[in-house]
Amino acid sequence: MCFTLGWLQQVLVWCVILGAIIAIIQLLVPWVLSFVGLPIVGKVINIVLWAIVAIIVIYVVFALLGCLLGMAGGFPGLPHGR
Repeated sequence: MCFTLGWLQQVLVWCVILGAIIAIIQLLVPWVLSFVGLPIVGKVINIVLWAIVAIIVIYVVFALLGCLLGMAGGFPGLPHGR
């Protein structure tokens, strides 16, 4: 059930939504902080934002690998962690 066209459609929609949210935040943060006069806070928020995106990407990649190995039966020589 992991690699169907419906699943791929949902992943692509979520990628577009995530990209739009990131673009909006990157557009609004410097504008809001220009009134406050703290440009370093905007840079910190930008770094945290991209760190969150990287964590999400790592999570999705490992979920996909787990799904792929689950469909293929996994590697017979690896322990299952139980």
